Amino acid sequence: MAADLAFSPAERGVRVLLFGYDASLPIGRREIMGDESDGNEGIPAGAQGRAMSGAGAAARRREPEAPRRATYQDVLDAPAHRVAEIVDGTLYTQPRPAMPHALASSYLGDELVGPFGKGRGGPGGWWIIDEPELHLDEDILVPDLAGWRRERMPDYPDAAYVTLAPDWVCEVLSPSTRKLDLHGKRPIYAREGVEHLWLVDPADRTLEALELREGQWVLIASAKDADPVCIRPFDAVTFSLGDLWP
Repeated sequence: MAADLAFSPAERGVRVLLFGYDASLPIGRREIMGDESDGNEGIPAGAQGRAMSGAGAAARRREPEAPRRATYQDVLDAPAHRVAEIVDGTLYTQPRPAMPHALASSYLGDELVGPFGKGRGGPGGWWIIDEPELHLDEDILVPDLAGWRRERMPDYPDAAYVTLAPDWVCEVLSPSTRKLDLHGKRPIYAREGVEHLWLVDPADRTLEALELREGQWVLIASAKDADPVCIRPFDAVTFSLGDLWP
């Protein structure tokens, strides 16, 4: 056994199983030391136990850990100048919207708040809110605009966020948010039963209106440039899409 002293305890632990050689060891370090007449290929029983224990621990160390799912605390800890959202356990932060994005969102809200939020020249009956924070199960979303029928939300919440899914959502698309809006957030809105989703693209000067039917989004209307807009759920009034562009 004198030759065995040339190896460290860790080396002895990984090289004793004939069926479990550590391929990272040099070929010269894979030999089995010991009495080959003990009925187990020359491996002492104690060494077998230590080897299996060491190999199991090594395997466990190699297993990748599942990524930690983001929580509301991560949103609170995000830089104040960025919009923080959580989609499927992942935290996304975006810079504040560019000026064309902000203009389209602001002017669309202006078109809707008077007749639907305040009942001026329209039926009223809605809360129309800029960038509300929505807590929908584990997901935290911040749409550009969202609306709730007052019959579903009679009292305006006195809180930092809303847990009741809106009846209508508008996302203003930009190069940095398009993928998340279309492929990350849109399925969540469908899951939560949001009935209406508008997608505004300032670069293309378009609006697409989607309606949820049997859990699937269906395109019900589209407009471009300065087309007149009279689309559910706000079809009680008509405005020009051109008012959203500079």
